[in-house]
Amino acid sequence: QVQLAESGGGLVQAGGSLRLSCVASGSTFTINFMAWYRQALGKQRELVAGINNAGTTNYADSVKGRFTISRDIVKNTVYLEMNSLKPEDTAVYYCKQIDWSGYDYWGQGTQVTVSS
Repeated sequence: QVQLAESGGGLVQAGGSLRLSCVASGSTFTINFMAWYRQALGKQRELVAGINNAGTTNYADSVKGRFTISRDIVKNTVYLEMNSLKPEDTAVYYCKQIDWSGYDYWGQGTQVTVSS
């Protein structure tokens, strides 16, 4: 079992920055993929960025060049650095990690609100 705890959300003006953190605890040695998703009000949850154990990253087109996903293996933490934020980035952001059996673990979510 893996437990995830996100932090770092908040209210920011357009053009501003935030850094989200997701700390994993439990059987973290089983994890081979980590990602950030987001869900805006009335919309489906979507992948924002992902990173695997090799450090390979992928991003949604809407955030390329503005967001950066990274991880600290020692701290069992994955980060999402968000720059040049736009009102359309407003959403609840979720951390997701997948273990070697393909099982998904989700965090409780953290709200990001970008004002215009």
